[in-house]
Amino acid sequence: MKKIIPLLLAVIISVLVTYTGVASVEISRISEGKLAQNELDIAIIPQSIIGSSSMLQNVTKVYENGRLIGVLNNPEVIDQLLVDIYEYSYSIDFPNSKVGLDEDIFLVEEPSYYLYSDVDSEIVNYISENDLFSVESYKIEFSNGAVIFVSNLEDFEKAKEQYILNFISPEAYELIRNKKDIPELVGYGYRETNINVLETTVVSRGLASKSSILKNQNEIVYFLSYGYGTDIDTYKVVEYDTVEGVGSKTGLTAQQIVTINADKIKSLNQVLQVGMELNVTYFNSPINVVVTREQRTKEVVYPPSTQYVNDPTLREGLRRVVVAEKNGSKDVVYRETYINGVLVKGEQISSVVTVQPVREVVHVGTKVIPGIGSGNFRWPVDSPRITCGWYCYSGHQAIDIASRYNRFGNIYAADRGVVVQNGYHYISGYYVIIDHQNGFRTYYGHMASRGYYPVGVAVEKGEIIGRIGLTGYTTGPHVHFEIHVNRVKVNPCRYMGC
Repeated sequence: MKKIIPLLLAVIISVLVTYTGVASVEISRISEGKLAQNELDIAIIPQSIIGSSSMLQNVTKVYENGRLIGVLNNPEVIDQLLVDIYEYSYSIDFPNSKVGLDEDIFLVEEPSYYLYSDVDSEIVNYISENDLFSVESYKIEFSNGAVIFVSNLEDFEKAKEQYILNFISPEAYELIRNKKDIPELVGYGYRETNINVLETTVVSRGLASKSSILKNQNEIVYFLSYGYGTDIDTYKVVEYDTVEGVGSKTGLTAQQIVTINADKIKSLNQVLQVGMELNVTYFNSPINVVVTREQRTKEVVYPPSTQYVNDPTLREGLRRVVVAEKNGSKDVVYRETYINGVLVKGEQISSVVTVQPVREVVHVGTKVIPGIGSGNFRWPVDSPRITCGWYCYSGHQAIDIASRYNRFGNIYAADRGVVVQNGYHYISGYYVIIDHQNGFRTYYGHMASRGYYPVGVAVEKGEIIGRIGLTGYTTGPHVHFEIHVNRVKVNPCRYMGC
């Protein structure tokens, strides 16, 4: 009896474990079925669950951007599809390569109890019709993060060279590439001394969609010129346009015009057809071509400022040029750095004066002759403020000057001279005219009273000749001041530095 009891207990435990495991499997199967049906309900290709299995089996699901396309019954149809599509659509453009699914397509293998309806052909057709493939090509990664795929490495190298030649002459490029000496500068002009592409590249094999692969030299040149997403500017050819002329109009070189329009222009001398639409977009490249060049130019050497020498034998107010000014010249060599054709740095590396400049020497008269002006004028009032300028109203050939701080202050002779008029006019009020006996006369109007000196008296520059007034036609105290040159009224500001 004691031996039978443990045996019965073992049987009971075994039954309980078996029942619990079966129940757990059944719950798992029900849960999986609900999830599978929910996913099928939104799948791209209609598909249904047609049965179940007592044993777990692997199924292959095909997704596009996270959405189920369908569940494969035979995953090998994808492998055959890739073989067939390469043969029929890719082998000519991409020889010795292979095709894979697009990067947005991925296959997931997972265990399942359920059996699905066969939609393998529909899945294959969907992938084919939407061209959801990637083809193996050359992947070129630039050190700045840019990535492109090309079908032919030789096209890439030619395109890169073609792009570089936008910024350097073919002759200099060949010399630098072959590490030969650059000829020294002869005369004025420039020579290119070095070229460098800042970005390095790493080449590998990788899968990419057919549409993203650059398939020829022109497409690669376009990428090297503009990268991704650059807005393109165009120009329509008009009569008499040339390649060089179009470049001049749009800020590009003739070579740049040819390079970015390689499908239309084959040479610098090509005759352009009226109405032809050309790409004239300046470069927005993902790579940076650095060209260093030396430029020799002729520049002006200016002489020192004029030397003035007092001459007591020359009347005050007169000047005589003894030595005429002449500019010199120098040959200057600059080292210039360009990035993608744009000057970013320039530094002078040598300068040689070839023609010395000549400094102007002027003798300034200091001989004072009483009654004869110097030709240099002072303001006729203290703290001057112009209240009405030259032609501030019609016919006003003078400037009206008030004193900021002494409205009825002194009036001074603007230069040495002789009083030739001292009178009254109903418009000008009391006025004085001084003849400076060197072609100049000055006029002072609206004085408070008759001028202090009679006609014929010589006055000194800065001597008080009266006071500011309101006589005549005026709205406020000021001096109506005129300068006459050879009896012609001129704007006093030309001499007063207003």
